[in-house]
Amino acid sequence: MRVRNLDDALLLLNSARTPQQLFGHGEAGRLYRRMARLLHPDATGGRTADEFVRLNTLWRAFKAGTSAITTRRHTYELGEEIARGDLANLYAATHDDNRRAVVKMPRDPGDSDLIEREAVALRRLPKDGDGRFLPYVPHLVETFRHRDLATGAQRQVNVIARLEEFRSLAEVRAAYPGGLDPRDVAWMWRRLLVALGFAHRAGVLHGAVLPEHVLIHPEQHGLVLVDWCYSVPGGRTPADPGGRVPAMVDRYADWYPEEVRRRRPASPATDISMATRCMTHLMADDAPKALRLFAKGCTLSAQNRRPSDAWRLLAELDEVLERLYGPRRFRPFHMPTAS
Repeated sequence: MRVRNLDDALLLLNSARTPQQLFGHGEAGRLYRRMARLLHPDATGGRTADEFVRLNTLWRAFKAGTSAITTRRHTYELGEEIARGDLANLYAATHDDNRRAVVKMPRDPGDSDLIEREAVALRRLPKDGDGRFLPYVPHLVETFRHRDLATGAQRQVNVIARLEEFRSLAEVRAAYPGGLDPRDVAWMWRRLLVALGFAHRAGVLHGAVLPEHVLIHPEQHGLVLVDWCYSVPGGRTPADPGGRVPAMVDRYADWYPEEVRRRRPASPATDISMATRCMTHLMADDAPKALRLFAKGCTLSAQNRRPSDAWRLLAELDEVLERLYGPRRFRPFHMPTAS
């Protein structure tokens, strides 16, 4: 609901029973400031003193994270907004003996179909994939429809187990503006190919392998591929085409291979191309020629000329790395501490 005048502000405030219902679906700070200007007693000759107090009480409670959502399975105590994704807000949450989770709620109810795509993918991966590789993808706690009492809008919401101490590749690149030593990129590249190999064998294409969607644990060399909202079925074999990727992240439009931009069916080669772009974006400009040539072959414009088997590509990458650096060994990686 757009707040255009005092009547709109009063209607929205009186319809909200919890802080989350009032502020949890959009630009919370902007909405609060707009409503505060409209409801301030100085602006209404004192007629809205009680409403202004209630607005500020709800705002303080929202900022403190005291709202909750109850489903058939759990009650989620919502905390602060921890991230704003491409199409959803992510809130810290706890449930069942303080288990930590993330509640993912689309800003636009019209994007609920993409949230549902993620739920379908995250249910399929454990069912049809090799369980040894489940740590490479998020764990879906549950998915449900949530009705916003303030507007009546229905949103699909996903709850995902919280990942602790993981950092996105976008954060890694920002922390190392000159680029990473290729030996550090190597373990991330290998694990990303494992994640894709696992997903493709389970019959799921990710559809948006981008820096914000690849999380690493620096000390443990862990990797999790997140945000499956753009996923499509397919990929069980290298020649298995999937559906069309349903949407693109606009700021990364030039990262997508030609088949996505032209609304053609995706394939495992689609994910591999985008994953490779993530890796070359991390590497310093003086990366060895052999690695640059390897990456070039993975990002060719013609979909059928690119590698489409992540497991086979992993073996080829290992051969390149061994020729360059010798036998594989653990190489510690650290993110700079904030000053």
